[in-house]
Amino acid sequence: MFGIEIMNDSTTQRTALTQKEILYFWLPLASTWLMMSVEGPYLSALIARLPEAKINLAAYGISFSLAMIFEAPVIMMMSASTALVKDYNAYLQIKKFNIKINLILTFFLLSFNIPQIFYFVTENLIGLPKTVSFLSHQATLALIPFPASIGLRRFYQGILIRNNKTKYIALGTFVRLISMSLTALILYLWGELSGALVGGISLSSGVISEAVFIRIVSSDLIERLKLKKNTTENEFEILNQKKIKSFYIPLAFTSLLTIGIQPFVTFFVGQSRMPLESFAVLPVVTSFVFIFRAIGLSYQEVVVALIGNYFENHKDLMLFSLKLSLFLVAVLSAIAFSILSDIWFYNISGLSKQLSDFSKIPLRIMSFFPALTVLISYQRAVLVIGRKTKLITIGTAIEFATIILLMLFFIHKTNLVGAVSATLSFVIGRALACLYLFFPTIFTLRKNVK
Repeated sequence: MFGIEIMNDSTTQRTALTQKEILYFWLPLASTWLMMSVEGPYLSALIARLPEAKINLAAYGISFSLAMIFEAPVIMMMSASTALVKDYNAYLQIKKFNIKINLILTFFLLSFNIPQIFYFVTENLIGLPKTVSFLSHQATLALIPFPASIGLRRFYQGILIRNNKTKYIALGTFVRLISMSLTALILYLWGELSGALVGGISLSSGVISEAVFIRIVSSDLIERLKLKKNTTENEFEILNQKKIKSFYIPLAFTSLLTIGIQPFVTFFVGQSRMPLESFAVLPVVTSFVFIFRAIGLSYQEVVVALIGNYFENHKDLMLFSLKLSLFLVAVLSAIAFSILSDIWFYNISGLSKQLSDFSKIPLRIMSFFPALTVLISYQRAVLVIGRKTKLITIGTAIEFATIILLMLFFIHKTNLVGAVSATLSFVIGRALACLYLFFPTIFTLRKNVK
């Protein structure tokens, strides 16, 4: 496509990478993340139209957050697969590693759903009301296939990206949305299940369908890899389980820290002013913001694939990231600070007028978050290619600690409601993480650019 050579082993990328080439490579990935970002608001809008909407919205938001913790260690598998699957040996080694992680995560999620453990965490530690905890348990049980399905499809998506087959990733997400929508519609019309359980079953149906589709369309590429037993003379690049662990475990911790913050935030929000209202609107607000963040998240694999073996395209990719950041902030701010926010929350999301008004300030606070997402995606991609994955983990640990400390301060030392405290903490924490990664990113570029 447009003369782009994607991370080939013996050939470096050409030096002239245009903004148009980046755009066309990125668009299928962006559309994939956009389609995924729709599922949150879609399911929230559906649950909001079922009985006991406030309780079920809160329960589904909590169960989804819990399931995301178990998914976290495989989120970076796409970046790892894009960067490392250069030959058949690498494919087999990373596949073996991926299967191990998927089995371990599924075991832990099954164990967590043991009633004695689940209710101790949600009721005794988080402080949820029994009704919310029960509904959340139902939804979390339905999400047991979630982590392994995500781990499988992200591994094969990385292979597709490396081979410039990003259109299949977009098609896979379309399959996911269709499957999820049909399941949700059937359960909605049936009307016998709680809103939280409808959300959990529908989401699991979607991710399983997508994983199967992505595996099928990757078959031809895997057959081609069999012809490439070993394409590198560099000893470091000949992968084994030990080297993969050294490279990937910091990335797994990065995702775990990023997503693992949610239970802590949930705990603090439960102790805040107006906790139930905050629980009800936070998934709606964050799901909407995720539509804009998702575009930034999709950019990480673009940089990994296109930056070049000698980082020769970093300036073109940085310019594109700046344009993208400005565009996302402008659009989200135009919605957050206008009557369009009422249309989204009240008319489309189905929130009550009270909850719609309650959502406005958290959304305005988060309006700058997409730009930070684009920036940190660029920084992480540079450090992944530079094999500096431990620095990514440290940056995320700074973000994690900042959010915890700010939540403690806001909840116990101010009169802010939980939703406002949480969104302020998210933005400040991410900004500090970007600041920390700024200098390692610059150093990595200067060291490697030739």
